[in-house]
Amino acid sequence: MGAMIKTLGLTHLALTVSDLNRSFQFYHDVFGMLAVYREPHFLQAQTPGARDVLVLEEGTDGVGQSGGIKHFGFRLADPRDIDKAALAIERAGGKVKHRGEFVPGEPYVFFTDPDGYEVEVWYELPTDTVR
Repeated sequence: MGAMIKTLGLTHLALTVSDLNRSFQFYHDVFGMLAVYREPHFLQAQTPGARDVLVLEEGTDGVGQSGGIKHFGFRLADPRDIDKAALAIERAGGKVKHRGEFVPGEPYVFFTDPDGYEVEVWYELPTDTVR
């Protein structure tokens, strides 16, 4: 086996969006994302805490198309916040598609953002507690 590349994990996800300001406002309102770098048709937004980066690029080609990626997700800090997450999604203009629990104690919400990308919010139990 060849040498493994050592990384610090997944760094970012880039989406083509139809309206840069609307998309940023949505992710800011739902997840508290902050703009860390901005150009007229390009924005890097970062989540508080884990500092995940979502790159938003304004354009027309491929908006809302996954290119083979079914969805991407955000991990909740507290499972009791799942209802608050669903409400924030709807208030910001997202559409909740379905919700439930993968296993007891792991609630989730799947939704689409204003451009139609499928996104998940869920709480993940510590690995040693899943049976």
